[in-house]
Amino acid sequence: MDAEGITHTGTYLAAQNRGFRVNFGAHTDRSVMVYGQTEVTADLYEARDAMGGTIIAEVDGVTLNDLDTDAPFVTYLRDGTEHRIDADYIAGCDGFHGPSRQAIPKAVLREFERVYPFGWLGILSDTPPVSEELIYANHARGFALCSMRSETRSRHYIQTPVDEPLDRWSDDAFWDELRRRIPNDSAEALITGPSIEKSIAPLRSYVAEPMRWGRLFLVGDAAHIVPPTGAKGLNLAMGDVHYLSQALIAGYDGDDSMIEGYSEMALRRVWQAMRFSWWFTTTMHRFPDQTPYAQRMQESEIAHLEHSQAAQANMTEQYVGLPF
Repeated sequence: MDAEGITHTGTYLAAQNRGFRVNFGAHTDRSVMVYGQTEVTADLYEARDAMGGTIIAEVDGVTLNDLDTDAPFVTYLRDGTEHRIDADYIAGCDGFHGPSRQAIPKAVLREFERVYPFGWLGILSDTPPVSEELIYANHARGFALCSMRSETRSRHYIQTPVDEPLDRWSDDAFWDELRRRIPNDSAEALITGPSIEKSIAPLRSYVAEPMRWGRLFLVGDAAHIVPPTGAKGLNLAMGDVHYLSQALIAGYDGDDSMIEGYSEMALRRVWQAMRFSWWFTTTMHRFPDQTPYAQRMQESEIAHLEHSQAAQANMTEQYVGLPF
């Protein structure tokens, strides 16, 4: 991140093809870092290799056992042979579709979900970013986002129906639609090029409670999913890791209070991030049943953000990531 990350001290919001900048530095001493999650993964693998640690990949049949005892263990199949890992505790960092959350009894697990009635059509292109910082655009035709992966690689999104066939969107059609939704000066400056990746991502909000059962701890996407609006997913996962690491350190020193309180502590921050992602998503997107009145309310909310330092401070506090 020090060598390749892009530090942002603000972001742009837009409505009706006109934008303004929210200056994080005016409201906080923190900033945000643009650094691809695939790069984070590569860094972690490299660090694990440097430690001489073992990474076991390409396995089947992962099963969590005896989680409500003091001797939990994991079994899995590799090359047709069953293997077993005994543990003091199990961290379920296996994503939304992994087995960890499913190991919690149905009578214990509570799930909260909202599925949004649209998706993000995104393309990756080897073109320079249209702006030095992200642009979030509200438009009567739907939401748009201009983002980046580096100084030469851009990521752009437009709101579409989640079941929209990809073959309806040529590269030219995507760029034309993006121009319609973003600020006029950005549309004129936009440099286009062939896409190297194109996909549609669904949007949902999801929380599982509790985040601890017995000797199992849920971490990251295994416990919660946020819409990508505001990019809080990785930030939330890092918060979980922080709480869990502190709890385990204290536990091995003889104090189990943080282990007992892990779920409650993590969920307080999770729900705050959920609230921000829900607010930002509902403010910036067009819903299928949206009326002209609702569109005006969104535009008024964004205008309030432009002219109210208090509103910008509230947004900034959450956008940069709440403290652990």
